[in-house]
Amino acid sequence: MGAPSINIAFKEQAIAAINKGDKGIVAMILCGGTAATAVVTQIIDAADIPAGYSSTNKGYINQVLKGYQHPPKKIIAVLIEGDSDMADDLVLAEAQLENYDWDYLIMPEATSTEASALATWIKSQRDNKFKKYKAILPNTTADHEGIINLIEGYKEGSTTYTAAEACCRIAGIIAGTPWSMSCTYAPIPEATGITTSRTAAQTDTAVDAGQLCLMWDGEKVKIVRGVNSLTTTSDSKGSSYKKIKLVETMDLIRTDIRKTAEDNYVGKYNNSYDNKCLLTTAINGYFDTLVRDGILASGYCEIDVPAQRNYIKSHGGTFVLDGETINIEDATELQIKMANTGSQVFLRCTISMLDALEDINIDIYF
Repeated sequence: MGAPSINIAFKEQAIAAINKGDKGIVAMILCGGTAATAVVTQIIDAADIPAGYSSTNKGYINQVLKGYQHPPKKIIAVLIEGDSDMADDLVLAEAQLENYDWDYLIMPEATSTEASALATWIKSQRDNKFKKYKAILPNTTADHEGIINLIEGYKEGSTTYTAAEACCRIAGIIAGTPWSMSCTYAPIPEATGITTSRTAAQTDTAVDAGQLCLMWDGEKVKIVRGVNSLTTTSDSKGSSYKKIKLVETMDLIRTDIRKTAEDNYVGKYNNSYDNKCLLTTAINGYFDTLVRDGILASGYCEIDVPAQRNYIKSHGGTFVLDGETINIEDATELQIKMANTGSQVFLRCTISMLDALEDINIDIYF
């Protein structure tokens, strides 16, 4: 008879998740359009760049396409006028981008006002609509895991890229980083210097302040550490939320489980105990695949007993199971798991994410 369809769906989703070609879609807002609209173009390689784009915009796109270990999966370019009605142009661009699935947003000609507006939009999309959107913005102190604050540019021979322009190259690097790696110490091979001079102590301070900064190690320019702008942690957002790699993993899992459950479970099964177990089994199969491929150290999904207990308490404190009325105070854990919870499904997932090897401490004795 084969496995239940929801198990297959989650297994297929896990396989897609670990496919390196499925990681890293960059959204770009470019200026120079000729109409008061936002025109979207999807670009996989340089051959897809519209001939009518300016040489400047073509250059921005080619910077992104350089990637890192591999190029980004795709670029979603939105061309706006970028004139005096920039606020309206951004609203048009954002409305278009909400129709697409992407990971990182950049705007290589963003002013501080525009960067701030984009940061506000990204925060809202993540916090209120549970999107996986993130943005790489120049000199934007946002204190949020969805905003990467690039504080400087770099030099390439006689050419100097501002922080806003450098977001193109950085977006390509981050989007082109495999799941098994982080962008920490990722090099920009063509770069010949950076635009800011700092001491080692000042660099440490910048990183602790949630700033993505570059360094010249005497031979090449590279990213110091893959951090986002989050600095204020809480019980719900710990230090793991500060790292680009770990936030990517969180976004991957949250998006995959939500989308796959909606497409293959919601409305398609009765909310029985057996079908709740089917869903937890399917999610655990998804976790197992991520563990085997080195994205997670461990992952486990189960019915959330405390949440089910609270649900029953809020609905009178008793429930009927196999014809018997049971008081929540007398119920066993299994009985609580088997209780009818209407249309609500309460699950608890516990995962341990694998970070990249970044800090090496070696004691050498003679």
